Amino acid sequence: MSYFIEVILPLAVPRTFTYRVSEAEFDFIQIGSRVAVPFGKSKFYTSLVYSKHHNEPTLYEAKEIHQIIDENPIVTPSQLKHWDWIASYYMCSIGEVFRSALPSALLLESETIISHKQGLFFDEAQLSDDEFLLVEALNQQSSLKIHEVVAILNKKNVFPIIQKLLQKNVISLQEEMIEEYKPKLLRYIRLVSEFDSNEKLQELLLILKNAQKQKDILLSYFQMRASNKSPISVKELINFSGTTSSIIKALIDKNIFEEYFIQQDRVAFSDSEKNKVGLNDFQTKAFQEIESVFSEKEVCLLHGVTASGKTEVYIKLIEQFLTQEKQILYLLPEIALTTQLVSRLTQYFGNKVAVFHSKYSNNERVEVWNQVLNSSKKAQIVIGARSSLFLPFQNLGFIIVDEEHEQTFKQNDPAPRYHARDAAIVLAGFHNAKVVLGSATPSIETYFNAQNSKYGLVEMSERFGNAVLPEIELVDLKDSYFRKKMNGHFSMTLVEAIAEALSNKEQIILFQNRRGYAPVMECMTCGHVPQCPQCDVSLTYHKHKNQLRCHYCGYSMAKPNSCHACSSIDLISKGFGTEQIEMELKTLFPEKKIARMDQDTTRGKYAFEKLIDSFKNREIDILVGTQMLAKGLDFDNVSLVGILNADSMLYFPDFRAFERSFQMMTQVAGRAGRSDKKGKVIIQTYNPNHTIIQQVTQNDFVAMYKEQLYERQIYKYPPYFKLIKLTLKQRDFDKLKEGAMWLFQVLQQQFDFPILGPEEPPVSRIRNEYIRTILIKIPQNKSLGNTKKTIQKILNSFEAVSQYRAIKVNVNVDFY
Repeated sequence: MSYFIEVILPLAVPRTFTYRVSEAEFDFIQIGSRVAVPFGKSKFYTSLVYSKHHNEPTLYEAKEIHQIIDENPIVTPSQLKHWDWIASYYMCSIGEVFRSALPSALLLESETIISHKQGLFFDEAQLSDDEFLLVEALNQQSSLKIHEVVAILNKKNVFPIIQKLLQKNVISLQEEMIEEYKPKLLRYIRLVSEFDSNEKLQELLLILKNAQKQKDILLSYFQMRASNKSPISVKELINFSGTTSSIIKALIDKNIFEEYFIQQDRVAFSDSEKNKVGLNDFQTKAFQEIESVFSEKEVCLLHGVTASGKTEVYIKLIEQFLTQEKQILYLLPEIALTTQLVSRLTQYFGNKVAVFHSKYSNNERVEVWNQVLNSSKKAQIVIGARSSLFLPFQNLGFIIVDEEHEQTFKQNDPAPRYHARDAAIVLAGFHNAKVVLGSATPSIETYFNAQNSKYGLVEMSERFGNAVLPEIELVDLKDSYFRKKMNGHFSMTLVEAIAEALSNKEQIILFQNRRGYAPVMECMTCGHVPQCPQCDVSLTYHKHKNQLRCHYCGYSMAKPNSCHACSSIDLISKGFGTEQIEMELKTLFPEKKIARMDQDTTRGKYAFEKLIDSFKNREIDILVGTQMLAKGLDFDNVSLVGILNADSMLYFPDFRAFERSFQMMTQVAGRAGRSDKKGKVIIQTYNPNHTIIQQVTQNDFVAMYKEQLYERQIYKYPPYFKLIKLTLKQRDFDKLKEGAMWLFQVLQQQFDFPILGPEEPPVSRIRNEYIRTILIKIPQNKSLGNTKKTIQKILNSFEAVSQYRAIKVNVNVDFY
């Protein structure tokens, strides 16, 4: 009988692959564990065992595996089911889901090892200088890695030299799997057991009578041991005795101390006093309503105004599920929000909280993965961004999706292009877990599902404590510019309100959803605007670095002193970003501490934490930021929020522009007046009578929902129609145009529902690739699964046409 395993490769290949194993390997290997397999010419890849069987593949000859990596599975059966669903629903390969799901430290790839062929004689005169240098290096050590060869020869491309030595039969190559994850080991010391008796101790002090420093360390060690300090780390002993590591090493060399290592978690939260969360009447009512919803439905929408105390309700629900020994997943849209939430949850749950997101290092993420896999007490509650969905939960009982309306829950590139909220609901189904979707401004699809009784709905209409909703004031920019009541980009109304808040020792948040100094730099003589050479977009001016930068491909150039087209020196910047607002504020309020929170200022691992902590500790008076500020942050001393230009969001070419604008403005406004003081929000706009801006002023979510729903039904958009967007990319403009037309016509012939395109998006070229999009609108009465299968067949046919093979096609299901 033959034995085979089916594996998932971390590649964009459309299927699993079968490999041959021995009977012993077949019995030992478990589904969900990793094996290294050969794929392609010489590479080995980490693959995941998907199934075991005795059926030999008919289309290709099954190769043998290279090695078994895991004794126990690192992925659970319910995870594999969830991956299958993501691959099927979002029309990608399971290999892409596998690559996205696993921390990269667990995805080992082979490394090429170069070694000398022993016992062969060759003529050194036939070798070039570089070849001779490499052979000499191999005489000194048995093997070299590629990066070591690059360093020895001081050349970027060393493969031609290696190829020539292979042809001359001087060297051989092997592939070796390199383990990236390294546990953190702390160095500890203890007294060698033979010196534990009193007589031996006297003898030991006599031995060290002439080595005073070593004797002092020994006495310090006994002092620490007497105070019940065990085990004693080298670092603690050095700090306690005020000595150096070389003296400790001398004692280890004399066999007086022995060293040993203990593995330690890289991220650990201290255990805390178990505080009980206290709920007010409204929160208690909401908590009880959610519990009653959970007796009938799996998913509940918690629709509560900003600062209504939704987090306390979540904490109370978490307490309930912890008593049942369940694991809890708390999903957040932004890494920035984890900082505040971790400090709040550790007050109640101590070291039961773990955090998982992309700002953590590879090793830290592997440790959290293993803690969740082993159902460790240290990871009963996992707080994370969308990638934490893929953790290997064994006993998941409850998922919270906070700020569920946020577009950052949607992954756009690379595949899988999944939506974390929808994928979380499906994941909960596999575990029989419950889900709470929380938001002050729910997405229209979620609210529609709640209204149609697919989800439960619980509403919280009052703010926590004595806080009241902020007063919203509109400033007409047209009128302010006409009456010359503007100071830079600030209306006099906003400047006076800032000055008043500062005099009351209160803090201010200012919102402008564009980073950089100015989006456009224009020549006043000929009208030339510097463009990115690789993208169809103007370069954004960043004054701090004095450069023009493309926000799509990263291209940058020094700020020109004269126009590149006509050599005029009359250059001005148009529009404004957060950097320009920050500089204007420093001119208006030079005495005050002003900070900026956008992608440029929060690149470091702890940049978010430092900024948020400084603002919370009132070290910053005014915080300027982009949409990062709009989500769930809680600052009790903020009395004023300013939105500098509400119109930039409203007129974006997207069917969700009005909904997103309402959500963004309401969320930003919700940062004001979160304690006893009443907050104030000033919105600067050229169109104060716009319906959405009026709805924000009145905090009328239901009116916005009904109006948008009516328009969605007329124009065939979600929740009445499902959307699939095909994005085609190619460097050759004409070939792309022809290919997109071919695909569009075939889709039109196949389906009787609306297909729009092929259309140029607002930015029609990125990184020298031209772009076309096709939008497929699928009505509710059509089978989504069958439609996707037909689309996939058409895409396979498209790929089979030789002249279109070079066109990249990305499929984005529910792209909004």
